[in-house]
Amino acid sequence: MFRNSLRSRAFAFALLLSPLFLSNAYAHCFVGARFFPATLAIDDPCVADELSLPTVDWLQTGDVPPANEWDASAEISKRITEDFGVSIGDTWSQINQPGGFKLAGFSDLETTFQYQLMKNDDHELAMLLGLIVDWGGTGAVDSGIGTRYSLLTPTYYFGKGFGDLPEDAGWLRAFAVTGQVGYQIPTESYDPVQNAFIPQMLTYGASLQYSMPYLKSQIQDLGLPDFINHLIPIVEAQLSTPVANNFGNSEATIGTVNPGVIWVGTYYQVGLEALIPVNHESGTNVGFLAQLHLYLDDIFPNTVGQPLLGGTGAQPRKLTF
Repeated sequence: MFRNSLRSRAFAFALLLSPLFLSNAYAHCFVGARFFPATLAIDDPCVADELSLPTVDWLQTGDVPPANEWDASAEISKRITEDFGVSIGDTWSQINQPGGFKLAGFSDLETTFQYQLMKNDDHELAMLLGLIVDWGGTGAVDSGIGTRYSLLTPTYYFGKGFGDLPEDAGWLRAFAVTGQVGYQIPTESYDPVQNAFIPQMLTYGASLQYSMPYLKSQIQDLGLPDFINHLIPIVEAQLSTPVANNFGNSEATIGTVNPGVIWVGTYYQVGLEALIPVNHESGTNVGFLAQLHLYLDDIFPNTVGQPLLGGTGAQPRKLTF
């Protein structure tokens, strides 16, 4: 779950789609036979008990000359009820321009409140509604990393597996997509320190993933090595576009396209992606993003892995390899 870019911190206002019906909730993101992994650049469409520690990325910014940016973050997600969860995260960043400026410090503390709108097991469809809050003044404002104002981002998330395709679709049924769209609203419209307007941003992203665990367990066991059966190749994209109050600022859409792979196990997953800027404003050269993600429901199934309220005591559902 990676929401750490200094240029695109929040995701978005959403079309609120009506839920079809609610099905049983799992701490992992299971919808029917489909498992949606915790993606690195955007969020998966389920409330969960998880810990991302650490998430690390490196890229070169679009400055002239380019600056080297390192980010290291941690985020914990906890279910309050079966359908409502909260996550808390923060990021330490260092931006160093050779022969130029150097910035370092923590960004503003980020909390996300999420509600599970629906899970449709038959169609492997999940929808989630969230509100991301970046709390102004909690980061390194004097270093230029944090901000004095807060950001509010209502966000809609979805996930759809293709397992409901006809059986003659074969291996195509192992594909899945996830996505999110939102609207970032700053609590102030003008920054007197930077002498600039603070834009409202449309932030959005999507992933295309192919599940080797799903291929083996639900479609066909090809007798591949066990390591291969744990892999989920993935391509993600995260983008942001200024849409209001952007006077005097760049109108460019910025973001990255991230091809990579996730290895999923019983208690944790490891992900690695390349960061490919979509234009010069988004960065120069190819960076990378890596994450270790822990499944708290499997590690602590009777304590931390249970909802705080209304927990059933049921054991978490596990992947089949």
